[in-house]
Amino acid sequence: MRCYLLAFLLCMVLSFLSLLYVFSQLASTLEDTDGWAAREHGIPDRSSHESGRLLRKMPGLAGLPDRGEGLDSERVDSSVKKHSDERSHLAVVACGPRLEETLTMLKSAVLFSKKPLHFYVFAEEELHNSFRDALKSWPRVVQAQFNFTIYHITFPKENEKEWKKLFKPCASQRLFLPLILKEVDSLLYVDTDILFLQPVEHIWALLTQFNSSQLAAMAPEHEEPRIGWYNRFARHPYYGKTGINSGVMLMNMTRFREKFFKNDMTAAALQWEEILMPLFQKYKLNITWGDQDLLNIIFHHNPESLYVFPCQWNYRPDHCIYGSNCKQAEQEGVFILHGNRGVYHDDKQPAFRAVYEAIQKYPFGENMETSLLQPLEASLQTTTHTYCGRSNHLFTKRLKQSITSVQQDVTKRR
Repeated sequence: MRCYLLAFLLCMVLSFLSLLYVFSQLASTLEDTDGWAAREHGIPDRSSHESGRLLRKMPGLAGLPDRGEGLDSERVDSSVKKHSDERSHLAVVACGPRLEETLTMLKSAVLFSKKPLHFYVFAEEELHNSFRDALKSWPRVVQAQFNFTIYHITFPKENEKEWKKLFKPCASQRLFLPLILKEVDSLLYVDTDILFLQPVEHIWALLTQFNSSQLAAMAPEHEEPRIGWYNRFARHPYYGKTGINSGVMLMNMTRFREKFFKNDMTAAALQWEEILMPLFQKYKLNITWGDQDLLNIIFHHNPESLYVFPCQWNYRPDHCIYGSNCKQAEQEGVFILHGNRGVYHDDKQPAFRAVYEAIQKYPFGENMETSLLQPLEASLQTTTHTYCGRSNHLFTKRLKQSITSVQQDVTKRR
């Protein structure tokens, strides 16, 4: 009888120890899958206009920024919000040798915009001081037009290296902006190789044209299916006939965070923070253009959520390299120039490079017509040996209107 009792007690002790082990492993697993670890490099830097926000740890979303002071405090419920009187919120991600290109993009935003701007600059550690010093070196009258916050590059701890190297260094950071900038209702994301040729508030106003189901706006990847990439080569689902280009992406981020997305992985719809990693794991061997491909897959299954704006809002070499194929730009001019494939820095598309260098070299405070427009027009006349150069009037049509408007405002203030 004593032997049975000892055996029973031993079994009880072993069972208790086993339960302790199971619970400890479960706790460890939950902690590992908790999302993004709250790490030092996830804390946004302080800028001259807005204090940074510390990170908090939430179930499934650890390391995302808490609501903080400095941003617009006026909020309304759900995703319905007035956009007419608020500042435009502009985000960019810069890694590697993209400092000067990014500053030129921000400069173009400031030059022509009449309403205040807020810049969200996501950059590698070694670029932070350079961005801060450059933006603070701009004339005070220019600095009065914008606020800025500099953030560290932050990816989910799981597969961090894969996310960072997807397509181009850090490009996939844009996918996580709705989860990082939780206090921001709407945002305009642009690539570093974007140039604004008219006020930012013009594209920002498109938010008011969203219907109740739309949460993002992008332009088609191609206007001409015969030269389209997605419809000829993609090994994954994509939006519409020719796919979408994510270099200019206007987002209602409140709706991003609230929506449940249909997908081809499960019968259940998934929220934004739930869909990204499974989607990446399923298609990572079949995607060529990284995060843009993932966005194409998502909006293929959720086409009602996308507002498609015309090509003049994201005008690329593809729109003129074989002849002009952006009809809206032919009618109204180019609104936003996208110099992808490095055309600002080589001789393949000199018309694009001419616009970039004209804005880059323009000295703040000088007369825009004589110090920006006229030198640009002279440079463009030397590019007519290319198809894009022959369409150079499209590059300056809207730009002339923007410069005239700015110069008129300067004259009134005098």
